[in-house]
Amino acid sequence: MTARVLVVDDLLPNVKLLEAKLTNEYFEVITATDGPAAIELVKSQSPDIVLLDVMMPGMDGFEVCQAIKGDPKSMHIPVVMVTALSDVADRVRGLEAGADDFLTKPVDDTALFARVRSLVRLKMLMDEWRLREQTSEQFGVLSEETPIMLEDATRARVLIVEDNEINARRLRSVLKGDSHAITLEPSIEAAFDLAKTAEYELVVVNLRLKDQDALRFCSQLRSEEKTRYTPVLLVAEEGDTERLAKAMDLGTNDYLIRPIDENELLARSRAQVRRQRYQNQLRRNYERSLEMALTDSLTGLYNRRYLEAHIGGLLDRIAGGRRVLSLMMFDIDFFKNVNDTYGHACGDEVLREIGMRVIHNVRSFDTVSRFGGEEFVVVMPETDLVVASSVAERLREYIAKQPFKITDPVKQIPVTISIGVVTADIEGDSTAELLKRADEALYEGKRTGRNKVIAWTDEGLRLVAPEAANLVVENTA
Repeated sequence: MTARVLVVDDLLPNVKLLEAKLTNEYFEVITATDGPAAIELVKSQSPDIVLLDVMMPGMDGFEVCQAIKGDPKSMHIPVVMVTALSDVADRVRGLEAGADDFLTKPVDDTALFARVRSLVRLKMLMDEWRLREQTSEQFGVLSEETPIMLEDATRARVLIVEDNEINARRLRSVLKGDSHAITLEPSIEAAFDLAKTAEYELVVVNLRLKDQDALRFCSQLRSEEKTRYTPVLLVAEEGDTERLAKAMDLGTNDYLIRPIDENELLARSRAQVRRQRYQNQLRRNYERSLEMALTDSLTGLYNRRYLEAHIGGLLDRIAGGRRVLSLMMFDIDFFKNVNDTYGHACGDEVLREIGMRVIHNVRSFDTVSRFGGEEFVVVMPETDLVVASSVAERLREYIAKQPFKITDPVKQIPVTISIGVVTADIEGDSTAELLKRADEALYEGKRTGRNKVIAWTDEGLRLVAPEAANLVVENTA
């Protein structure tokens, strides 16, 4: 996973050190040596995350963070304060200023990279919801008023997973100060069942549960649709750096180290609840828009009107070569024969089932659309041609190997698809040009025998070999 990181520090050696470490991990790094310059770069370069020094002359890090988080256009950008200050009061002040984390110098590389990757993943998800809402606004189905970060972080439903009764009582006592509805549960199995059935806005977990695997619990939360986006706050001990890094990679949102400071616990929990409510607000707005002209009534997928506007927004975002975007266009082979042989009702069942299979075989932030008739398009942000081709071949193979069950008198029928794969030209592409290349690649697949994947490469149209489906792709399935 790559990202654009803004490093802000008034000391050039500190900037160069962080820049070298991040570049070595394949992050794109931009730098600033004072607060005003950092704010201008946030506006002009839209970084994915900001690593911000606190002690700077003139405008300090707290003021810079407040400025970033106070602007509706940049408030969703994660900010990690990196400083020599280690006092709890300073951490709390940073969190209250809107910082997403507070790392103390010298920064442990494992903790730094895990935190950056975790926050970038979260921002990618938020960016997708924001972009979908902006697309909906273009059609006039939502207010053009940009939603603001909700200030209220009280009266949330909180689940505490803690098998030490004393620790559990203390956590509950502190969080009760924000009038939260607290549920205590010592067992991860029971806690997982509760999380799947209740609308929790925060889950607090002891990383060192006795005879229980807290990391597996976090992984289960992220694998379940109901709890995939529920914020998770870990409580850890000094020396848990490696396990915390693993937890961040699994999708945990935040952590704090014992001994617990009450103000820090409240600050971190409030930040998670606010972000969750903001994300829920974006999701609700987006879901309302789906009821108004943006989806295909048969499959429930996005329609062509939405798709073209969405691709346009993504192309604007990748301008200048800082992002990559791929898409695949496919249609059902010999679909007319399905309608002619089994009837249009059976054909409709096939179309609906195709849509469901595709959704379950791509990432949550990929966009699946019915382009028209039996043609579909999958838009894959942050995906190069190699990965997109692998996903396409795996999807083609999955469709071909699993016959489609339809209503009596026919039990099941074989279905195959042909797919064209393209990547946006970083020199500049329009929506029409991108879709035209995808269509030409798709047509080549149909012309040369169907049930295959054709990729548009710099060397021309190329057949994607079946073994490409075995390529391991991070966070795709």
